[in-house]
Amino acid sequence: MTVTSQIDLASSHQRGLAVGINEATGYIPRIAVGIAGLGAALLAHQLGARPALLLFGLVTIIAALATLVRVRDTLAWVHAEHAEVHGTRPVVDDSQKLTATFIRISFRDRGGRALCQGGVVNKIADTLVWVMFPLYFRAYGAGLVEIGGLTGIYAVTWGLSQLWTGHLADRIGRKRPVVVGFFLLAGGIAFTGLGRGAALWLPAAAIMGVGMALLYPNLIAAMSDRTPPLIRGKALGTYRYWRDTGYAIGALLLGSIAQFAHAALPAIWITVALVAGSGLWIAIAVEDSGSVRP
Repeated sequence: MTVTSQIDLASSHQRGLAVGINEATGYIPRIAVGIAGLGAALLAHQLGARPALLLFGLVTIIAALATLVRVRDTLAWVHAEHAEVHGTRPVVDDSQKLTATFIRISFRDRGGRALCQGGVVNKIADTLVWVMFPLYFRAYGAGLVEIGGLTGIYAVTWGLSQLWTGHLADRIGRKRPVVVGFFLLAGGIAFTGLGRGAALWLPAAAIMGVGMALLYPNLIAAMSDRTPPLIRGKALGTYRYWRDTGYAIGALLLGSIAQFAHAALPAIWITVALVAGSGLWIAIAVEDSGSVRP
């Protein structure tokens, strides 16, 4: 919930920047994953898979415990924002309850529905990178360290680029960065499918990273833009629920396709179609939001 708290603290024209900072540095998800991917590959190469997994897990646990700090609740900022907009004290009614919010965002709201499916699809694409790409690269002769480096480039590019992509959406609106991000992601996956070596895989990984950086924080910011302060946490929780089901859906869908075809390439092309279709859906169904400036 760190991202929700950071949005609570930000003004309405800085939500993209807040989410971008959170995603890039707050818990350093993709930068850390990229470095960890390369580091884990090197450890496994030197020590073997099982000792490397144990050592890496222990280091991660120790690092997590070392970061425990006292956190101040941001609910007071939510109440202040509500009072500033509506001029009244917060009152919770039935329309603001979790079930009502979940149903409205997931199914009844046209834009919310589109953003939720976008979250699902971007996690399907992420599943492809971490599960299918290593098999695909290995089939064409890539070694363990090379595979770690390729997936690491994608992750590090994604993580670092979010420092500017969220701020960009604060200036030009959410829709264009999100839609462009989906099509860049689809293009990077397609280039990977066309490639047979690192000469094409490396720039494709960077393109995918930029695409994910454009869409990932701005999907969250777009969802926060369209929800009142008092139900923002519930709305973002709904979006993130659907988004993270993409890992399970991606594992089952892409794994089944690869198993049936006895190859990873068909799963790659299915993902290209899903990602491009998701971007088109958002382009049609979602109205722009954010602080668009001349």
